[in-house]
Amino acid sequence: MNNELYGFSALPRRPRLELPNGARVALWVGLAVEHYAVDRPGMSIAPHAASFVPDPLNAGWRDYGLRVGIWRLADMFERHGLPVTALLNSDVCAAYPEVIEEGVRRGWAWVAHGHNNNRIHQGMSVDEERAALREMHETIRDATGREPRGWIGPVLTETFETPRLLRELGYTYLLDWCSDDQPFPLNVPGGPMISVPYSIELNDATMYLGRNLPGPDFEEAIVDQFEVLYEEGAESARVMAIGLHPFIVGQPFRFKYLERAIARIAGRDDVWFTTSDAIADWYLSRVEQPA
Repeated sequence: MNNELYGFSALPRRPRLELPNGARVALWVGLAVEHYAVDRPGMSIAPHAASFVPDPLNAGWRDYGLRVGIWRLADMFERHGLPVTALLNSDVCAAYPEVIEEGVRRGWAWVAHGHNNNRIHQGMSVDEERAALREMHETIRDATGREPRGWIGPVLTETFETPRLLRELGYTYLLDWCSDDQPFPLNVPGGPMISVPYSIELNDATMYLGRNLPGPDFEEAIVDQFEVLYEEGAESARVMAIGLHPFIVGQPFRFKYLERAIARIAGRDDVWFTTSDAIADWYLSRVEQPA
């Protein structure tokens, strides 16, 4: 079947997009703030152990992210003046309240990321998913004091009904569909709803775990991505996303290369350092949406 969520759009035939203050690139950082059940498989640095119960090797590695790595990253982003968009599993709210408190204090944007990163959105009935999404939404709202408006599925999963059910809850954008360098409208009843660019390639999980790249290569990939989008942005605005996991890039030997890349970009002119929420608001306010 064809993808009915959005239609085809050739980049050269679109109207020019203009960012606030004439910026060429809107750059946002998506920081995964996730919970993994200790008795179920999850993202692993040692897949041979992922089926063990318990799995100290991989579970401990993931725990490093919210115990240590996230604080290193949060301080670095503040040093360089970059806002943080937290991709939040709702189970974090009860399991790690200190992280939520600190994110609220620092003014993070909050994107809903399911309950946890073991419970993916596949095989649910409509009623089951509606109830799950409502519970997730209310948990995040009550813990952060803000209504989440954006969604990224655990392991970027959705059902065919997910966008419609999220729209019922007031959501206006998705991050799951990594198919563009600009936002674009989605065909969701009761809209508006859009896709905001997220990168599955410029992502520490893909780069470090999927391809085993060394830190200097990750640094150069970030800068290379930025430079190309910056040049193209002179004609029409581009969006650049950097997807990060505190238990991966928060490790000291990797962290230094991320900070070097951020430092090389942070001083550039004509760049809007922002959040996915703000990008969605900008696009929705300027582009007519389908009914």
